[in-house]
Amino acid sequence: MIVEVNLLDGSPLQLEISSKATGEDLIEAITKSINLLEKDYFGVTHYDKKDQTRIWVQNDRKLNKQMKEPLKCWFQVRFYPPDPAQLSEDITRYQLCLQIQQDVKSGKLPCSFVTHALLGAYLVQSELGDYDPVDHGLSTDYIRDFDFAPNQSEDLLERIMEVHKTLKGQSPAEAELHYLDNAKKLAMYGVSLHPARDSEGVDIMLGVCSSGILVYRDRLRINRFAWPKIIKISYKRNGFYIKIRPGEFEHFESTVGFKLENHKAAKRLWKICVEHHSFFRLLSPDTKEKPKFPRFGSRFRYSGRTQHQAKKNISMADRTNPAFDRSGSHGRGNNTTNLSSQSMQGISRGGSPRGNTSPTVNDLENPANKRHTLAHPLPNEVHKELEEAQNKRNLKNNDAGNIPRNFDMSQSYPQDSVTGPSQNMHNDNKVPKPAFTEQKPVVPQPRARTRGGGGGGALGPALPPQVPSSPILSPNNTPLPASSQAQP
Repeated sequence: MIVEVNLLDGSPLQLEISSKATGEDLIEAITKSINLLEKDYFGVTHYDKKDQTRIWVQNDRKLNKQMKEPLKCWFQVRFYPPDPAQLSEDITRYQLCLQIQQDVKSGKLPCSFVTHALLGAYLVQSELGDYDPVDHGLSTDYIRDFDFAPNQSEDLLERIMEVHKTLKGQSPAEAELHYLDNAKKLAMYGVSLHPARDSEGVDIMLGVCSSGILVYRDRLRINRFAWPKIIKISYKRNGFYIKIRPGEFEHFESTVGFKLENHKAAKRLWKICVEHHSFFRLLSPDTKEKPKFPRFGSRFRYSGRTQHQAKKNISMADRTNPAFDRSGSHGRGNNTTNLSSQSMQGISRGGSPRGNTSPTVNDLENPANKRHTLAHPLPNEVHKELEEAQNKRNLKNNDAGNIPRNFDMSQSYPQDSVTGPSQNMHNDNKVPKPAFTEQKPVVPQPRARTRGGGGGGALGPALPPQVPSSPILSPNNTPLPASSQAQP
């Protein structure tokens, strides 16, 4: 049978596969056609006409059991790596850049004006190379066909052009590495959002990411459940429940519940949580065993490789960093510029042929670096222009809606990192309860305030850094086997 696949660069791909092929066979065929070895971070989605949404194709099930004619699907990033610099190959980072650019354009990944300018400049440097006034001209026409933001303006194009002029000497691989280094610090990076309601019937959003489960209301994060603090995740009808460990001054576990649209939405969210927990926290996935006695609930288990296994597999692979072409996929016009890749391994060994003008991977991993890292310091004039443009946009928004001047309208979500403290949220009103709680009687003791940050998240202290934890995830309140250890 013929399957039509839309790749991340927008190009279509038609594959002829067996009628008995599974989702894993389809991903294997796609990654083989684009020469992608680190395939465990990627997946395939298809459109469900009944639910009017895109859902992930399960790797261990046959395609004809999941998709209907015509077979059309989308190749996407399924698990966003917390540190893209740890990816081994440039082509993997390039595919991740394509996915993040789609998230930025669609509004899934909100950015401030300054962040849009920085990401856009790295994008242009990666696709067009160094700024040349002879080839590119003195106006912004050479980047007008690019799609940088949901509602980009001429002011944004001018700022991108100014920053692009300062990035001279960076190779495409270096520019993409810096692009990812800035994108990973955004608050909504790698967060899969799902609409839900709390106990009071207020609309909220539940987000699943590599570090745990997040709760948003009115575009502000109001709670966070880190994986080490979660004991069990379950669903029943349209309810989604999280059982958490007791806090510092608590002696009993508590269960937090949310209401989703229907039973399918709750089960879909539960599956995504199981997959993210298994991929980022376990050393190896749980094995599927046929039960001796009939059991109720879903028997779904994550069937792919974990991040630990993926890193081990790529380290044992005997292949050099492949060369590939960048075909102007970020633009929305007929941009046919092709730039070949230069291996970051070669840069780290022999140095950049244009001079050592960019930070190394170790420099990017340094937590002391600033939030938005450029290859080299920008001139003071460019800094002032970016700050003035940001202030003008804030003043316009304040005057238009009578919004307090200390409210930052340049970002849709708080720009603190996922592990940042919850006190940084711009919330002047009273924060509502995130969900209804079923809790056993507790010995009267002073209750600790909820604090974010650290490995323990918003519900208690973090576990020791080297002690592995293995939260138990189960369908319909059925515990999973405790055979798999959790990755620290």
